Amino acid sequence: MADVVEDRSPQVRRTVVKTLVVLAGMFGFAFALVPLYDVFCQVTGLNGKTSTSAQTLVYEGVDTERTVTMQFVTRGSAGLPWKLEAHSRQVRVHPGQSTEVYFTFRNLGDQALVARAVPSVTPSPASLHLRKLACFCFDNQRLAPGESFEAPLVFQLTRDLPEEIKTVTLVYTLYPQDQGPEVATVADGAPGSDKGRRPASGKDPGGEA
Repeated sequence: MADVVEDRSPQVRRTVVKTLVVLAGMFGFAFALVPLYDVFCQVTGLNGKTSTSAQTLVYEGVDTERTVTMQFVTRGSAGLPWKLEAHSRQVRVHPGQSTEVYFTFRNLGDQALVARAVPSVTPSPASLHLRKLACFCFDNQRLAPGESFEAPLVFQLTRDLPEEIKTVTLVYTLYPQDQGPEVATVADGAPGSDKGRRPASGKDPGGEA
């Protein structure tokens, strides 16, 4: 009987090792699934995900025969006493042209906080045709208590935007962030995201309310 138990011991050990390896592989796959899904969404435009870095202007001419309504929606986040406002709730643009609009950030709380405005686009297919040339959403933003600032969004809708899409909605949702190295402030700014950032002073001209 003892010989039988000893004979089975190596098999049991191999089975346990294989099981642990499989479990470790499953855990690693699950851990990597989230960033892979984010990349997939950015590439395909699934769920309205957009690029997280500055894109270049596509020089393809402006389609003056077509006009698209670009809407801007801003949302706060629980526990974050910030307010984000679009100076123009919507603008009408031609595919192929570049357009600049401004947003104002305000920290209504009593302590310095770091946050990021995370964009999403509806309808989802439009995210593949929205190019953000400059955007505050590329970096975390830091505001002192009571501080506010204005920051630009420069964007382009490409000419190959599907004809059936007449309105594109860009939604920015504020999320609190841990203070890290990629933080922009009114004083020092951050390349790409903070170009033209300035203390809040008023509404920008142009656009449609």
